[in-house]
Amino acid sequence: MSELFDEVDEEVRREQFKKLWDKYSIYFIALMVLIVAAVGGWRAHQYFEAQKAAEAGAAFEKAVELSEQGKHEDAEKAFTELAAKAPSGYRTLARLRAAAEAASRDPKAAAKMYDDIAADRSIGGEWQDLAKIRAAGLLLDSAGYAEIQQRLEASAAPKSTFRHSAREMLALSAWRNNDMTAARKWLEAIDGDGETPPGLRSRAEALQALLPPVAKS
Repeated sequence: MSELFDEVDEEVRREQFKKLWDKYSIYFIALMVLIVAAVGGWRAHQYFEAQKAAEAGAAFEKAVELSEQGKHEDAEKAFTELAAKAPSGYRTLARLRAAAEAASRDPKAAAKMYDDIAADRSIGGEWQDLAKIRAAGLLLDSAGYAEIQQRLEASAAPKSTFRHSAREMLALSAWRNNDMTAARKWLEAIDGDGETPPGLRSRAEALQALLPPVAKS
């Protein structure tokens, strides 16, 4: 008797399943098709992104070769074109290299290119700080201390990635503009930072020796 009930239950379950399948199979099949299409689309996206990255890498290497051959205008053009169409990582590198190539022909124009990079919040803080350092380096001989201070003071703060370079430029700018108080301030910051690179520390000591002695009160 129990076997008979089991067979009846099984038959009822099959009948219920058949009804559910007849009613909802179209939705199930549609869902499976969507899943397969989504996976295929993602795989295709990954493939095309990898292709774009490979093409950008090859174009970047060719632009670097132009630079190494002294063809700076051609290299600048190549980096500029790459910056306009490359994936985000190569785009930022290409913008920085394009500015570096422009520096050989027009330092002020190159500084403006670095300023544009520094103002782009989408690339991340460290890239922005690097662009600020590069721009200030190009203007160090022509700009007054107040401008260099405005550009670099934030980058010279403790724990800033490029604080060592920023402090050295600030000290040099202050010294060249006869602001010995500011020069001493930045040289002391260099000396007091235990992570100051040895080469920079030596240069700071040499600049310190050029400063006039502090007047005794």
